[in-house]
Amino acid sequence: MRKREVMFDVDREFNLPGIFVGAAVTLTHRDHIAAIPGVLAVRPVINVPPPKPVSLHVVTGPNDPAIPDTESTHVITGVDKLHAMNITGKGIKIGIIDTGTDYTHPLLGGGIGPGHKVIGGFDFVGDAYNGSNTPKPDNDPLDQCNGHGTHVAGIIGANPGNAFNISGVAFNASLTSYRIFGCNGSVTDDVIVDALMRGQKEGQHILTMSLGGADGWTEGTASVVASRIGSTGRIITIAAGNDGAKGAFYTSGPGNAIDGISVASLDNTVIPLQNATVHGVTRAPITYFDALPLPVKATLPIFATSNSTTVEDDACNPLPDDTPDLSKFVVIVRRGTCTFVQKLTNIAAKGGNISLIYDNGSGFSAIAVGDFISALIQPADGEFLVKSFASGKKVSLSFPQSGAAFSFPDPTGGLISSFTSYGPTNDMFFKPAVAAPGGNILSTLPIPLGSFGVESGTSMATPFIAGVSALLFQKNGVTPVVGRTSTALLETTAQIVSSSHTKGALPQTAAQQGAGLVDAFKALTADTVVFPGELLLNDTANFKGTQTFTINNRGKVNKTFRITHIPAGTMLSLTNGSDFPADGPVPLSNRTATVKFSNTTITVKPGQTVEVTAKITPPTGLDPAQLPVFSGFFQVANANESFHVTYLGLAASLKDAQVVDSSNTFFGVNLPVITNPQGDFITQPTTFTFVGQDFPELLMRLDFGTPKLLLDLVDPNENIPTTLNQPSTSKDQASGNSTTPIKTIGSLFEADFLPRNTDQDDGSGFNLFDVTPPTFANGTKIPNGQYKILLRALKVTGNPGNESDFESWLSPTIGVNVPNEEDVIPIL
Repeated sequence: MRKREVMFDVDREFNLPGIFVGAAVTLTHRDHIAAIPGVLAVRPVINVPPPKPVSLHVVTGPNDPAIPDTESTHVITGVDKLHAMNITGKGIKIGIIDTGTDYTHPLLGGGIGPGHKVIGGFDFVGDAYNGSNTPKPDNDPLDQCNGHGTHVAGIIGANPGNAFNISGVAFNASLTSYRIFGCNGSVTDDVIVDALMRGQKEGQHILTMSLGGADGWTEGTASVVASRIGSTGRIITIAAGNDGAKGAFYTSGPGNAIDGISVASLDNTVIPLQNATVHGVTRAPITYFDALPLPVKATLPIFATSNSTTVEDDACNPLPDDTPDLSKFVVIVRRGTCTFVQKLTNIAAKGGNISLIYDNGSGFSAIAVGDFISALIQPADGEFLVKSFASGKKVSLSFPQSGAAFSFPDPTGGLISSFTSYGPTNDMFFKPAVAAPGGNILSTLPIPLGSFGVESGTSMATPFIAGVSALLFQKNGVTPVVGRTSTALLETTAQIVSSSHTKGALPQTAAQQGAGLVDAFKALTADTVVFPGELLLNDTANFKGTQTFTINNRGKVNKTFRITHIPAGTMLSLTNGSDFPADGPVPLSNRTATVKFSNTTITVKPGQTVEVTAKITPPTGLDPAQLPVFSGFFQVANANESFHVTYLGLAASLKDAQVVDSSNTFFGVNLPVITNPQGDFITQPTTFTFVGQDFPELLMRLDFGTPKLLLDLVDPNENIPTTLNQPSTSKDQASGNSTTPIKTIGSLFEADFLPRNTDQDDGSGFNLFDVTPPTFANGTKIPNGQYKILLRALKVTGNPGNESDFESWLSPTIGVNVPNEEDVIPIL
């Protein structure tokens, strides 16, 4: 490439034929390399955020009240039965790609190398690495500063026979630790690829990654590499992500790997909570949502900030002047309108430092109270205390420091964790694939960080499936066939999860639960094999409504099965009347698909395989503008056994989905829009000097992912019909309605397979492109003159060679008036 005057530095080289041959390089302009014959693709190196559990509690000892029923996860998945059969993962090698492992932990073997549980590993980055500095690799994957990877390792391999009564799913497996995160910060995906390929070369039977970031597509570099490894017969388990609050079509990469197992999380059935004792009146102990007792040793009277239990903004404003000194009270306040911290700050202004907030129907759960001593109680308890106070009864509360913990029935126990990211991928692949316990999981932590902790997240569910995969390999043999069919086996034997505990509720959408909760015992002991595990129906424009699956009897007697359809709730992906995704929990409709089977009763002889055909009709009566994702299960069952095939489709055309946000909802001005570093919106012709902070920026949002985003400079007088410049323009209008290429002057930016934005202010809410310095994407200077910026976003399933398949927008005229070259100050 240097002969072509392309300057670059090689950061990493990859040479594993059949998996990936390439390099990670630092270069000035990608377009130069993309034009070289033989280069198949040029992909950006992206940052992947650090793995972060939804919750974390460091336990104080075996009697810590925050410890859940430690073996319940093994019981509900049948792992305990496999352990009783001495199926414990012996002889299986699992590579953990994470933050490293504290292998000095006694439950993880106390050391590293041959003869230990952790047989080896590699640190790709070093303690100080944060995703933006230079990695400093070495041969020691020890982590005693982060802890995430150690928790993951314990879920897979913690030794049994300990005071906490925990054991890894595959506690006799051999672990290899690949450290790709430092003590803090993110990682670039070239490091993930390096770790994946090292794991493949070193013969790991299973690779597990409890990491990832919003992606939406199956085309991410790490996703593709992971998928290729999976296709060889290795098992790859990857977290589905914890972005459930951000709605549908928001899957995580590299969990989008087609031949990887993306794992959802299931909530535990009980939560360890605390009770307060009521004095002065007859009342059962009041449960408050905290795993540990509030640090209050005195018995204190109560004070209610309002005598009304219906006031919506209780304590959202400064308390009245006649409020007494609250330092000697437990203050009772109603939830609603403002933040918990704002309420507690107003209470603290009157001396109050201990309070209980009673729920207003929003849900009994953990709340963020900052540095205040406070917790949530249930509505009935709060209303009782307020009414008692208002009637003049002398009520006081105490908070026992021991003996008051109990297992509170989790109202969402046994359901898919609300934080689990929703699929499907933007290209309609089935993610996540299967669920495992991921809520309130007790496992190991680095010794300096407390040795043991309870964490929640799909990060905890993922190693559970890695452990189950090790049990599968031990029992059925380490062969490519076992590896390649593992996903289907886990899917068809899984337990279907309901959308709620309400009687008659439909199953949760397969876009969040996958095929259901893993049943390890059934998967490893069944002598009936149903294949495939998932059926992808696509959207209405590419609908595949006729599907087949097979039933293979590996037993010794005839088996007769009844074939039935179990529809799941239909997910309404977009908010009614808008192009914005519905926040999680995404609403479900009871309008479902209808199915007709070729046979509803089938007898399968020993050794025989029988094919069943299903004709699926999408649900009717739904608004396709809401992108209804329908799903369900084809159950194959008799009195003794039950299996199912999961299907998923879209009752709309993806090509009709609005890609670019053209509303004024988020910024008060119609998007896209030109702005500048000072935050001014520029809607009129403007000239920029590119000196200091005088340069344009393009602000935009994506309502849906796009396979291709283009920013080009065009002549301001060029007649280019666009779809987005006028608010009244129909989103169905074509960009030129022609396959004729648009005449452009030069490219400013091009990106493939971008995810959508969200409505949250966490860095995922918008895209901002700086046009500085004044150069094209290939590095050549933009001559002084007048231009417009043309934005084009390809619709999902669109043809990049057809201009009518792009949404488009044209900026006001942008003047480039750069003074002498030495006056241009680049922004670093």
